Amino acid sequence: MMDLMFLVSRPDAGRTLAPLMRACRRRGVSWGCFFTNAGVRVLLDAGVVEQLRCASKAIACEYSWERHMGHARCPVELGSQTGNSALVAETAKIISL
Repeated sequence: MMDLMFLVSRPDAGRTLAPLMRACRRRGVSWGCFFTNAGVRVLLDAGVVEQLRCASKAIACEYSWERHMGHARCPVELGSQTGNSALVAETAKIISL
């Protein structure tokens, strides 16, 4: 079970997400991310992508990725809203950004 999940749906969420991911790492908190809607644009930030290596799980909605990013290579696992539901089911707390 993960302690925390970040549900990222806004393209400007990286400013908040990056320090939260660093804080989780410092505290030893297990965490994961699901990127959806325009929030997939956060994955253009190399610093955010680098920090995602410490995530228990990082998934981008395949539909959202294709819609906002076209055929560019996604730096995390592509999945569906079913993946989002699975993360929610195994997470103690969710932060929506």
